[in-house]
Amino acid sequence: MFQLLRDGKPRTRADLAAVTGQARSTVAARIDLLMAAGLIAPAGEATSTGGRPPATFAFAPSAQVVLGVDLGATHARLAVTDLASTVLAHREMPLLITDGPRAVLDRVAETGRELLREAGRSTAELAGVGVGLPGPVEHATGRPNNPPIMPGWDDADVPGILGERFGAPVLVDNDVNIMALGEHRAAWPGVADLLFVKVATGIGAGIIADGALRRGAQGSAGDIGHVAVPGVTDVVCRCGNVGCLEAIASGQAVATQLEGATTPADVVAMVRAGDVTASQAVRQAGRDIGAVLATSVSLLNPSMIVIGGALADAGEHIVAGIREVVYQRSLPLATQHLRIVTARTGTQAGVLGASAMAADQALSPEAVDRLVA
Repeated sequence: MFQLLRDGKPRTRADLAAVTGQARSTVAARIDLLMAAGLIAPAGEATSTGGRPPATFAFAPSAQVVLGVDLGATHARLAVTDLASTVLAHREMPLLITDGPRAVLDRVAETGRELLREAGRSTAELAGVGVGLPGPVEHATGRPNNPPIMPGWDDADVPGILGERFGAPVLVDNDVNIMALGEHRAAWPGVADLLFVKVATGIGAGIIADGALRRGAQGSAGDIGHVAVPGVTDVVCRCGNVGCLEAIASGQAVATQLEGATTPADVVAMVRAGDVTASQAVRQAGRDIGAVLATSVSLLNPSMIVIGGALADAGEHIVAGIREVVYQRSLPLATQHLRIVTARTGTQAGVLGASAMAADQALSPEAVDRLVA
């Protein structure tokens, strides 16, 4: 019954009885349990149809909080949110993932506690922690799996380390997956089939299918950065293979092609300054990405592709290149209603997705039953 109320819409006891088919006495008893747990609260009175107006009840997202953590190669973003992912306190800071799990996670724990105090909340009110890492993660265990840019992190017990610091459940996922989740929940909740593509130092994709995040058997679904680009045989990727999309079209790959650029941010700055060579390079990167995404469109048939990450800040150049190839190579049926756009949530996608991941676990039917029991 609580899952019906998670949308925030106030409902009366009669509304809930009609939808669930449960007896009014059962509904009333369960409302009392959910109110005692702090998960729902009175939300005023409904319009009277004669007699005393009936009381309504709605989700109370402020009952507890969650901590969302988005770790990149050189940065960290953290946010304390309520159970509906409304940000209560936020911090962004430089942080090198190469410093190793202990140093990085100690800093995360310290900053997380500072944000809890800033939000006026305590660790006792923390329902969970969601973490995104810039590398492959076995979602079932929350442990990184041979992450190429994270030396010392392989098989690190991230949930155990942070769980000990906070005394709360910890969920860990790949950063692209949490970005996909954050963008979907915050910007496109009504879109059931969405492909989120992050183009930054590397390239990866998060898959939303039938309204849910899909991770695959070992959590590596969406790793399009290591799909071979058709016709490219002379570019060696850091994974050891040749012709990988990441080695050809990532923000870092584009930066190495341009004089005066060393990072994806440099590429974006050059494009914004009107540098024609940089704009052409970004558009070609879009075409190369589009060549791989055309296959993804045929395989997954999304209704929307969202482009995020540092290189997405270069504006329409990269999206134009992607559209050019996807619409040309994919079947008309698959692209009939396909939209290809840049992300709306920007740098907040990761922390919003990490927050939503932790809140979903804290508010799952099993967790709610344990709480009210």
